[in-house]
Amino acid sequence: MDLRTFIRGMQLALRASVAAGVSIALAQLFGLEHPIYSFLSAVIVTDLAPSQSRRLGAHRLLSTVVGALWGAALNQILPAGAWAVGLGILIAMLTCQLLRSPEGAKVAGFTCGIIVLQNSPDPWAGAVSRLIETALGVTVALLVSYVPKLIRIDESDNKIA
Repeated sequence: MDLRTFIRGMQLALRASVAAGVSIALAQLFGLEHPIYSFLSAVIVTDLAPSQSRRLGAHRLLSTVVGALWGAALNQILPAGAWAVGLGILIAMLTCQLLRSPEGAKVAGFTCGIIVLQNSPDPWAGAVSRLIETALGVTVALLVSYVPKLIRIDESDNKIA
């Protein structure tokens, strides 16, 4: 591994860890039910380039909305179980394909599956909670992506500044 690759990896790891820690702290401060979704979102969308973090964050939010909507809807009409989860994943992932967001299909599937499997008496509240927790993580990751890099790498001649 060359030095440039190592430094980029180190900076990405540092950003992801800061975004995750801040997301968990804020989720706990706000009393959110499941801070894990905040930190997962923060890690998944963290990138060294703000434009890439924005792109990843937009897909993450869209896919969470799709999965949460389908999960809450199916939770009200189907008993929690393996076939309901499987059906929910299928519908949520196909919806992302139809919305031209294949990058978010897996996230939509697991978000839907979680909500269906939880079999909550108020699935819409759970869906809103997932969205809020995800949005918090995405927002923190985006803000962290704007922090200047600790070590700049000149891409043209691989000099470290």
